[in-house]
Amino acid sequence: MMALRAHARGGAEELVYEKAPRPVPGPGEVLVAVHAAAITFAELTWEQSWTTRNGADRTPMIPSHEVSGVVAAVGAGVDGMAVGDEVFGLIDFDRDGAAADYVAVPAADLGAKPARASHVEAAALPLAALTAWQALVDHAGLRPGERVLVHGGAGGVGVYGVQLAAILGAHVTATDLPAHERFVRELGAETFIDVTATAFDEVTADVDVVLDTVGGSTLDRSYRVLRPGGRLVTLGAPPSAEVADGYGVRAIFFVVRPDRTELNRLAALVDDGRLRPVVARTYPLAQGREAFESGRGPRPPGKTVLVVR
Repeated sequence: MMALRAHARGGAEELVYEKAPRPVPGPGEVLVAVHAAAITFAELTWEQSWTTRNGADRTPMIPSHEVSGVVAAVGAGVDGMAVGDEVFGLIDFDRDGAAADYVAVPAADLGAKPARASHVEAAALPLAALTAWQALVDHAGLRPGERVLVHGGAGGVGVYGVQLAAILGAHVTATDLPAHERFVRELGAETFIDVTATAFDEVTADVDVVLDTVGGSTLDRSYRVLRPGGRLVTLGAPPSAEVADGYGVRAIFFVVRPDRTELNRLAALVDDGRLRPVVARTYPLAQGREAFESGRGPRPPGKTVLVVR
């Protein structure tokens, strides 16, 4: 098969489009004929991208952990999936990703592809939409009628954070650049804050939940906009428990995990016309290096997706 691989640690400059061995699904796994794979620009900086769970080097590695495709083979012990099924899902970060003709994935980490979405659209969902769902539902316990602040409402996770918070019945405020205001409001934000003109912590208060996709000073300033007992979920790095205690709020950091049940919930929302996949750009697999390099400059909202078939 053909794949995008890196033989040594580094950035996009290490990626090579080349022949690679076709994987064989093990017990509990399926082989997916990849149609589309979304990339995360930071993934080449993650330790898990380069090592196994026990810390051993696993180069050459294949990136892109969001996949949509068709089941091509089924390993031993797999129930509920058959050759020809259209699936999408999130691949654990310490495994080879989907920037290839084929990828072996645990069946439990895949859901049925939304019928109303193309493979490109479905590939834009798993990591970003699961992150937003797990942040708002599993960790923040968002309830209808609560007030939510989403930082980076036009970002890869933010576009789903805004949509899902609105779907769950929250009142949504989002921050981003002014060029994205109309788009973010269309996703469901009732209030938009232009970060180039307004300090969000000077115009926002008594928020129930903050979803921070930005980190840094944005995280530091987010504690003060929460009501006592509010919840802050941040994605960049573990927050300060001491600072959170000082404000009387709960601060949470987590790493997204594959979850078939939640993937199927997201697919149902797409098929019901309530959740919109957001694709920024597409590149053919052979131009995978260029796709990763595109993250260095301005880009439209949503995910960048590699088209394989």
